[in-house]
Amino acid sequence: MNYRQESLKRHAEWRGKIETVSRVPVDSREALSLAYTPGVAESCLAIQADPEKSFTLTRRWNTVPVITDGTAVLGLGDIGPEAGMPVMEGKCALFKAYGNVDAFPLCLRTKDTEEIIRTIKLLAGSFGGINLEDIASPRCFEIESRLKAELDIPVFHDDQHGTAIVTAAALLNALKLAGKTLEQIRLVINGPGAAGTAITKFLLAMGARDVIVCDERGALVEGDGTLPPTKAELARLTNRRMVQGTLADAMRGADVLIGVSAAHCVTKEMVAAMAEKAILFVCANPVPEIEPQDALAAGAYIVGTGSSEHPNQINNVLVFPGLFRGALDVGARTINTEMMQAAAQSIAAYVRPGALTPQYILPPAYDKGVHQAVAGAVAAAAVRTGVARHAAG
Repeated sequence: MNYRQESLKRHAEWRGKIETVSRVPVDSREALSLAYTPGVAESCLAIQADPEKSFTLTRRWNTVPVITDGTAVLGLGDIGPEAGMPVMEGKCALFKAYGNVDAFPLCLRTKDTEEIIRTIKLLAGSFGGINLEDIASPRCFEIESRLKAELDIPVFHDDQHGTAIVTAAALLNALKLAGKTLEQIRLVINGPGAAGTAITKFLLAMGARDVIVCDERGALVEGDGTLPPTKAELARLTNRRMVQGTLADAMRGADVLIGVSAAHCVTKEMVAAMAEKAILFVCANPVPEIEPQDALAAGAYIVGTGSSEHPNQINNVLVFPGLFRGALDVGARTINTEMMQAAAQSIAAYVRPGALTPQYILPPAYDKGVHQAVAGAVAAAAVRTGVARHAAG
């Protein structure tokens, strides 16, 4: 099947992938009086007296906007907010199908950081959490950090942290097969954009020690005065051996390469120079850093990509429905590192040891059981770390 042409045909038939459906009857005078005026006034007054009741008297508790400015949509780049709408609608459909979260696409006609922050803050009272999507770096970093600091509901940039969580889950299982640990390995991350930055920080938080981050020029090294602030921070956190040179130099002897960068920037020779049982996650879209068959031919032990066309798709669809389900179920005020680690560990653990193979390190995204497992683990972590408004249920 030509998925692109068939999908375009289906989109024309669907005319949108989500819709609003009423949860209450409005088919009689009594029903109308309860759902709307005059009865609704009592709920309004209750919320006026205590805004926290908006989580129990309205659907706010289960509602999330998927917000983009259209500047980093899939692998298509800055295509604009309207052109990003099909992706945001698709994301909302996945929220509902896998997490039973009511999600709505909001595509903003601005690239101004302050306008985006102000707009989301003005809308926040209608939602139980905020999902940021496809906003280009480095602007996405400030938007997320400011909103996390200034709002009392979860703010989650999926391109950063959803990708980091599912990458960590895949790596945990790949390392089990390779007989290695996160603390022992030499790890190279190519592409210090939104995803690469989040992956780096998350894996460091989970115990990785020997990490080198590369951009198009090569290894990031602390003290390089030409680096912009976001890369300078990564250089300070990583590369304690002060390795210099190209990506090929950084990969020599490495156990793991995580690529969130550019098509075909890795060669067979670079893979062959890695350590035994090398693990490669080559997730550039739509074309990976090296074709999986070439990496395997060069000696790679496990290869994952961002594509469903190959085994081991590293797909953040495994993360966000269950993560938000768990956070919303306990009225979480934020999504913290402990909740993210719980999500990664629950995804990894969902693949039973007997099922784990070099070609199967993650469960399929359409398995609803994994989303339920993530939700339970995240909710428990939120309660345990004191960011929940209440216990689940």
